[in-house]
Amino acid sequence: MESEMQAAQSTIDPAEVAKFEAMAAEWWDPNGKFKPLHMLNPCRLDYITAQIAAEFDRDLREDRPFAGLRLLDIGCGGGLLSEPMARRGATVIGADAAEGNLPVARLHAEQGGLDIDYRHTTAEALADAGETFDVVLNMEVVEHVADPLDFLTACRRLLKPGGLHLCSTINRNPKSFAMAILGAEYVMRWLPKGTHDWSKFITPDELYDLLKQAGLSPVDRKGFVFNPIAWSWSISDRDLSVNYVTASLAP
Repeated sequence: MESEMQAAQSTIDPAEVAKFEAMAAEWWDPNGKFKPLHMLNPCRLDYITAQIAAEFDRDLREDRPFAGLRLLDIGCGGGLLSEPMARRGATVIGADAAEGNLPVARLHAEQGGLDIDYRHTTAEALADAGETFDVVLNMEVVEHVADPLDFLTACRRLLKPGGLHLCSTINRNPKSFAMAILGAEYVMRWLPKGTHDWSKFITPDELYDLLKQAGLSPVDRKGFVFNPIAWSWSISDRDLSVNYVTASLAP
């Protein structure tokens, strides 16, 4: 596996990997350093499951609506998205460049009786190995890689024809700096200082352009909006000012 990592790691940013490995033990603590993701996760799952169901004509009322679908969760971390996808019946491969995340993910999945294939690898290595998937989840990762276009191109290579790519990230503007960095890292202290680099944030139009350059066809984008009064997240058709998500199809 180490040689596989070395063979195709052009988009890996070692400094970014180190940040998340340092927090690995707290992935499943809802009040720990990943509290923002735990709070956002129900909203993310609503969008993800709706998009998969629509694209593959699945009924979410069924016990295992994603049975028969092969899904990659790239940058899986501790498995916050891999596990609910597995519970819905998908065959899940969780991949992460931060090796320290994977023992936490594997243990939590085992405790929950879930069979998830967690791998210390990259999108490029998986693509070079000829792996293909019906769905690629690329959530809160693209702002941490060294070359977003190369990374998205690798994700496109991983998709079967007609496959679905879901990508969420953070907009780049004064509001996102105030909320995602000053608010989350300095005021609320939800994340360690330095977790995000504002200069790596990507605007929705920039991401759409990158997705097209990578060979994908963007079909939808929505905002994830935090309400500090209700202390909850919701999906918005219009407000993509901070957190947002895109859906794209492979040719």
